[in-house]
This record gives sequence, C-alpha cells and structure tokens, in this order.
Amino acid sequence: MILIRFLIISICALYIIRSLVRIFLPMLFQNVVNKAQEQARQQQNYQQRQPDGKVRIDHMPEPKKNSVPDTEGEFVDYEEIK
Repeated sequence: MILIRFLIISICALYIIRSLVRIFLPMLFQNVVNKAQEQARQQQNYQQRQPDGKVRIDHMPEPKKNSVPDTEGEFVDYEEIK
C-alpha cells in the first residue's frame, strides 16, 4: 500500500513539475535573450557615437630596448639528416 501511494505521489509531483517547467522556462529564456539584446544595442550605440575614420589611442607602450639591433639576427647552424 505504501509503495502504490509513493508511486502515485511521485507521478503527480513529476507531472506538476513538468507543467511548471513548460510555463516558466520559456519566460526565463526570453528574459535572458532580452538582456543580451539590450547589451548588444548599448554596445552598438556606443560604437556609433565615435566618429568614423578617427583612431583613438588610450595607451602607447614604451619601445623595448634590445641588446641586439634589429638589423642583426641570430644565426643557428644546422645539418640536414637524410
């Protein structure tokens, strides 16, 4: 008797959970999609505000001081093995 009661309650609970998931999961996905679309719109608006053809540099790195000039290279001998 306990087993049958457990099975009936389990089947009812799974049916209710399945129904709730069918209702609420699409709403959750729609919310996520709307947020992604809004972020894309904001990013597109930000890019359109900057004038076309102009380059803006925020940071210019310091040139590296090499001990070997660029005109000189390092040569490594090798043998072809056949």
